[in-house]
Amino acid sequence: MPETSYDCIVVGSGPGGYVAAIRAAQLGMKTAVIEKDRIGGRCLNYACIPAKAVLRSADVLQEIRDAGEFGIKVGAPEVDFGAVMERRDKVVKTLTGGVSGLLKKNSIEVVEGVGSLAGDGAVTVEGRTLRAKTIVLATGSVPRGIPGVALGGRVIGTEEAWALERLPQSLAVVGAGASGAEIASAYARLGVEVRLFEMLDRVLPTEDADISKAAERGLKKQGMSIYTSTRIANVESGDDRVTFSFGEESGSADWLVLATGRGPDVEALGLEVAGVELDERGLINVDGALRTSAAGVYAIGDLVPGPALAHKASDEGVIAVEDAAGRDTHPISYPDIPRATFCTPNVGSFGLTEAQAREQGYDVVVGKLQYGAVGAGTVYGDRSGIVKLVGERRYGELLGGHICGTRATDLIQELVNTKALEGGYPEVARVIHGHPTLSEAIMEAARAADGWLIHG
Repeated sequence: MPETSYDCIVVGSGPGGYVAAIRAAQLGMKTAVIEKDRIGGRCLNYACIPAKAVLRSADVLQEIRDAGEFGIKVGAPEVDFGAVMERRDKVVKTLTGGVSGLLKKNSIEVVEGVGSLAGDGAVTVEGRTLRAKTIVLATGSVPRGIPGVALGGRVIGTEEAWALERLPQSLAVVGAGASGAEIASAYARLGVEVRLFEMLDRVLPTEDADISKAAERGLKKQGMSIYTSTRIANVESGDDRVTFSFGEESGSADWLVLATGRGPDVEALGLEVAGVELDERGLINVDGALRTSAAGVYAIGDLVPGPALAHKASDEGVIAVEDAAGRDTHPISYPDIPRATFCTPNVGSFGLTEAQAREQGYDVVVGKLQYGAVGAGTVYGDRSGIVKLVGERRYGELLGGHICGTRATDLIQELVNTKALEGGYPEVARVIHGHPTLSEAIMEAARAADGWLIHG
């Protein structure tokens, strides 16, 4: 077999691409990964991992500030932002180095450059032509601006927001979805004056309404100003400030961060040459096995419909190469993918919101409980967290789970697993949970849905 021939070529090495490549190698495929930037892609180098590293520093700072409530006396903490960013870089290098090691361990060749489809199983990269029976497109996303506001100067995207060299005095964050809420929460707790703007009527607008309300209360306690149902306009970027207007008011900040969503990174892929079709939103059309309209070409992650989440991309990568290897696969139930927002308070969710369940005609039953109703909420200092289960009354089906509070991003997995194993809220209500743990709040919320709440 010529050196330029492979069984599988993966274009992009983010959480979707590198997982697809490793699984392909495990299945006996000679595999190559094409990467135009850094191994690990956007998630590990610029987005998910850097974000969580900075957020963790903000979490520690808040814990120190709250230490007096637990009988621990400490001096006034100071933020060494340079050290925060050094730790961020160390975390990134550790994890991306780990991915590089995994690729090497699985004998996966890494090809540097921009990959473009050339048709008939060919991919061109930096003047070379590579061929493979299976090609997986995993190039991720690019930032989307908003009408009348261009990125540049003091107007930055989310990636740049997590890579600032100096701690700013003020930030204006446009977009209160997961990314915007995380940026606002991190920097507000680090001492930055933050204004958070959202065009829709609530923060985290895709979450259940009760969860959005709880999250907004928690975010406001961090000292930020939140403006919903608000558009910004007249943005002017200067040498050291950016000015803007919102409603009848005007404002300025050191930086204005656009956290208003992203689009598929398809420009350099040569999709038309290979006959890969897009949908009306510019995403690549795929079936349940992630096959595109071009034979042997698969697409995953932010390139295709479904939530733009790293763990979704990883699972799609596994499905794509297993299908290519002739394995039986099953399409993903996208609503049942866990969603995690790492602002404080944490938000974890899956499935249908209460409003969505009612719109779809279910006979809805809801179980709600505050963390303070179980012992751990008081012990660990979070009585205001909330668990909300959305179910179907007749058969006890679990339609959705929504948590806002400490460790919500971890706690939600119990409900995801219950649904995947075809359990319902009555089963959750009768499974013994350890005491005192925050997971007891999930059990009690399930009991509330089932009509026999004990602690409430």
